[in-house]
Amino acid sequence: MAKIKLEREKCIGCGSCQALCPSHFELIDDGKSHIKGAEKKEIEELEVSKLGCAESAAEACPVQCIYIEK
Repeated sequence: MAKIKLEREKCIGCGSCQALCPSHFELIDDGKSHIKGAEKKEIEELEVSKLGCAESAAEACPVQCIYIEK
């Protein structure tokens, strides 16, 4: 299992994660990214069996607030 983490405080709401990986990320009403299926909090975490496009989203994030743990 792998883990996707998002540090919401650093997020600038650019939308690159949602554009590259809509299966895991969405922009919500506060204008920041949210990991689908994760509890909304300062640092979100979601355990997944397959990362899929999440790695591309992490690499593309201009403020590097998305982390992947394998």
